[in-house]
Amino acid sequence: MGALNMGLSEEELKPLVAAWRIANPNIVRLWWDVDSSVKEAVKERTKTETHRIRFEYRSGMLLIWLPSGRQLTYVKPRMGINSFGSESVTYEGIGTTKKWERIESYGPKFVENIVQAISRDILCFAMQNLDKAGYKIVMHIHDEAVLEVPLEVSLQDICTLMGKTPPWAEGLLLRADGYECNFYKKD
Repeated sequence: MGALNMGLSEEELKPLVAAWRIANPNIVRLWWDVDSSVKEAVKERTKTETHRIRFEYRSGMLLIWLPSGRQLTYVKPRMGINSFGSESVTYEGIGTTKKWERIESYGPKFVENIVQAISRDILCFAMQNLDKAGYKIVMHIHDEAVLEVPLEVSLQDICTLMGKTPPWAEGLLLRADGYECNFYKKD
């Protein structure tokens, strides 16, 4: 995440990583629960589930079913040995060479994909709410929607719409912030 470019050495990173993992045991547990579920689905060519996320091996694909019902698809998954000598899941995809190649993955990387996909689903739900309310969405960037609205429109009303929890994410607390300007800029 850029620490080496900022002048930190590999040796300085190890205690920082260890401290972060100790402070965030639920995230670390999620990583390895997902890792186990993915491995079982690929090895046994079956369905598994953990933390309301379903995993399925079907027709040469690993499917990860998100809480929204949408799925992530990994092509031709199989078991392999990673660069650390441990068992891991690999799949075919576009790699760093911009060509199809076998890509190595593991629990934390799958969780990163899952979190990004769920974030996308939440933004899409918010954008649907904005559209139904008649707001003109000009563009969206990561976790923000850019609207073109008359001056009298309430920013709070827009934030309330964007902060609604999707039905498939019951219990998730959301809140949106915003700002007004005459041209697009990063806040």
